Amino acid sequence: MMRILRIYSFAFFLAVAAAASAQVGEYRNDLSIGVNAGYALSSVSFQPKVSQVMHGGITGGVTLKYVCEKYFNTLCAVLAEINYACIGWKEDILDIQNQPVINAVTKQPEEYKRTMNYIQVPVFAHLAWGKERGGLQFFFQAGPQLGFFLNEKTTSNYEAASRNIADRANSVFEQEQLSVEKKFDYGIAVGAGLEYSLPKIGHILFEGRYYYGLGNVFGSTKRDYFGRSNHNTIYVKMAYLFDIIHTKGN
Repeated sequence: MMRILRIYSFAFFLAVAAAASAQVGEYRNDLSIGVNAGYALSSVSFQPKVSQVMHGGITGGVTLKYVCEKYFNTLCAVLAEINYACIGWKEDILDIQNQPVINAVTKQPEEYKRTMNYIQVPVFAHLAWGKERGGLQFFFQAGPQLGFFLNEKTTSNYEAASRNIADRANSVFEQEQLSVEKKFDYGIAVGAGLEYSLPKIGHILFEGRYYYGLGNVFGSTKRDYFGRSNHNTIYVKMAYLFDIIHTKGN
């Protein structure tokens, strides 16, 4: 997987460099910077499977966009972010009748959630169509994303020794007693959205994005319990950018 990501990333940066130097379309040299914030709905794909509902958390950071060319009606750009993100998984602890599992000690439905905090760095090839300045654009973007683990927090309403394993329809619980082993995460992200530009004010972007992790949270060798434990995340984001440099369309 790491080899595939390296090849993909190398090809991506070659394509961006070629677009910037070939100048087949109209030249642009537009640089914008700003901030972004949003909400992340995440889960972890375990093998063996762990029943889950989506884990909710915040995300936000700094955005940089460089527009290098307009090719026919397509604005070609590179967009990069440095974000703080709270992601993880939340277990759906049910019995075979799809009813909440009751803990024998607390007499409450069992709940378990793991929150993992990351610094995430996505780099996108960003393509947009519509009004270049003073109007609305639709955009699509895709590219690699790197993640650097900071810390984790577990929220549970039962002790490990008292968990009600007998009544669980999904009896996999090894993930609850493991700490994050892989501190470096990597994968592919794709997104689409709308950008509204206001001359002399800036750009407002609304986006939906999906991230698929190619790395694992826990070990995945033959000696480890889980063969896979990769992140899956849906982001809903808003960003505000202001121009540092622009070449057209006052």
